[in-house]
Amino acid sequence: MPKYRDIADALRQQIEQGALPPGAKLPHTEDLMSQYDASKHTARAAVDVLAQEGLVVVKRRYGTVVRDRRAVRIPLSRYKGALESDGQHGPFEAACAAQGLSGEMKTIAVDRVRDLDASAALGLTPGDDLVWRHREAHVEGQVVQFQDAWYPIDVAEAAGLDRPGKVRGGVYRALAAAGLDACEADERVSARMPTREEARLLGTGANIPVIAVQRISRSSSGRPLELLRVLAAADRMELTYEALPLPRRDG
Repeated sequence: MPKYRDIADALRQQIEQGALPPGAKLPHTEDLMSQYDASKHTARAAVDVLAQEGLVVVKRRYGTVVRDRRAVRIPLSRYKGALESDGQHGPFEAACAAQGLSGEMKTIAVDRVRDLDASAALGLTPGDDLVWRHREAHVEGQVVQFQDAWYPIDVAEAAGLDRPGKVRGGVYRALAAAGLDACEADERVSARMPTREEARLLGTGANIPVIAVQRISRSSSGRPLELLRVLAAADRMELTYEALPLPRRDG
């Protein structure tokens, strides 16, 4: 077995046994070279194996740290909980708090765009402007998912979603406050391997799949209010659907 594999195995064992807990820095390259009598190339190759497995994250000008892989359980009831809360936490943040995790949803960009695919999903004319919001979900300071959402202009303006900044209590609370309650949603969940850029941004490495979620939310009249697309590291997000009603056979 190549020497870099032996070094990777030894470091992996320390990570799995908790000797190197989440957030801990791996030994510097020079220290690995000395400890394992290895060349710089070999030491770096060992760390790269762990990075591709999603066990560590290489942070520029800081070092290599053990990646937090605790999964965030996202229950179907997260929307109901957010609507009934005091309005400070959105669904993702509330789900994190329930598990004792420090979660934060950050708004990165808000803009007016034209997107043919999003317009079609929202039942709009292809040339219509939309409001697009891009957000990042962080847990303990680590990005675990990205969200892109599109809204009809009048919906975004009424709910205050056309402005930068955090939406306190979540988007559904903002829509409800504007008299635009989202009453039903179609949700599609799939999995795939990440692109190189997605793996870099999520800190997963190329061998960890991502979960892709698409949801279209509608009003009681059936009008589409939001198109949401979520991309998350598969080992950091666990979608749970509790107490789903099942059909009964009469008699």
